[in-house]
Amino acid sequence: MLKYALRLPAVLAAAVLLCQACASTPHANPNVSATAVMNPAPPASTVTAAAIAKASATGVLLDRIVAVVNDEVILKSALDQQVTAITKQIQQQGTALPPENVLRKQVLDQMIMTKLELQQAANKNISVSDDALNQAINRIAERNGITLSQLPAKLQQAGINYADFRQNLRNQLIIRNLEQQLVSNEMHITPREVQAQIEADAANSNANSQYHISQILISTPSDPSPEQVAKTRKKAQDIYQKLKKGADFAAMAVEYSQGQQALKGGDLGWRKGSELPTIFTGVIQRMQPGDITEPLAGPGGFDILKLDDVKRADNKVLVTQTHARHILLRPSAIMTDAQAQAKLEELRKEILAGADFAKLAKQYSDDPGSASNGGDLGWVDPGAMVPEFQAQMDKLQVGQISEPFKTQFGWHIVQVLGRRTADQTADYAKNKAYEAIYARKSEEIIQQWLSSLKSYAYIEYHLEI
Repeated sequence: MLKYALRLPAVLAAAVLLCQACASTPHANPNVSATAVMNPAPPASTVTAAAIAKASATGVLLDRIVAVVNDEVILKSALDQQVTAITKQIQQQGTALPPENVLRKQVLDQMIMTKLELQQAANKNISVSDDALNQAINRIAERNGITLSQLPAKLQQAGINYADFRQNLRNQLIIRNLEQQLVSNEMHITPREVQAQIEADAANSNANSQYHISQILISTPSDPSPEQVAKTRKKAQDIYQKLKKGADFAAMAVEYSQGQQALKGGDLGWRKGSELPTIFTGVIQRMQPGDITEPLAGPGGFDILKLDDVKRADNKVLVTQTHARHILLRPSAIMTDAQAQAKLEELRKEILAGADFAKLAKQYSDDPGSASNGGDLGWVDPGAMVPEFQAQMDKLQVGQISEPFKTQFGWHIVQVLGRRTADQTADYAKNKAYEAIYARKSEEIIQQWLSSLKSYAYIEYHLEI
């Protein structure tokens, strides 16, 4: 039963192209830098020329270029728009803003990573349909207590263009799908790993406790040299000393962190103890809310962590199970919704008058999984059924039969036969061990992939600092 463009005239375009190519030559402009770890990297002028030619073909050359990402560009107007949005977000969080040039560089770096991931998604033909996008937008509207038709006006009040909102959300969904595919291809979890996690959790009374953590990540390049590691360590240590002297953690994260949540003050949200990277587990569990770690060496660089809050948990898991049976009628070409509902009302009256529920379920129910068992669903865990069915079942006392109700499967009546408390600590431990390993490995896989993706991309900055 039970997700303007006006095109530049050719002469002017050629002039801009020539200027861009000249600006990208060594020492021509101190505000131009390039990252190229390819074999061998194409000349800067070649890459820039290709990107500008591509921009020219789409009619965007009237805007200044602030970065070249492989054969695509990021424009100043797009950067300005994103900086404005991020500034509002940071101010709403009550976090101090970093210097404007620092914020623009942080935002540009984030836009570059987004561009790189979208390029990878395009190469893999990963897209999001309009239907999937509309469903996601509808869920956002519902969570905010408004209708889909009211959303554009609500966004406009917040200074957000609806078309931009749709495109940004589509990009987020594409990146999510890309990262899910990456994790699915790279994820390997063995039974031995799960058992080892179960044993570690059993020995660790804080495995199911939840920790609200913030992070400042100072990342190292892919395959860093000892000199690069030392330089990164010193930068992290300098930031830590500022924090010790009272600097605001969220503001420092916005200014310095290279983590994915940097522009949110480094907030990683709530994490279970068992989901924490192994190198952090012991440190975090000894901390008190408000504590900040010294720089910790990790696979992506050096992390400074802050424990914002903690929720201690009881490791014993008791759930209330319900023993239930039901009769399902599916509307069809020969039975309308109204007819299905009326038939179940009739069957309910018969049962209340003494008819055998099991016999009627065998005769009438359209649920192939339970009809032959008299509609018996066995003992059901909380949340195992679709929400509408669960809500109806939870309202009933033992022995009671519901009125007809509808779910995605059809029309039902359900009877509760019993309730019991079950100890599911062992099953819970196994499921949570797997989930913890999956969450931990997913983060490591994505972080290492992003680092490699950036290292092997051609990135050229034209940002005035």
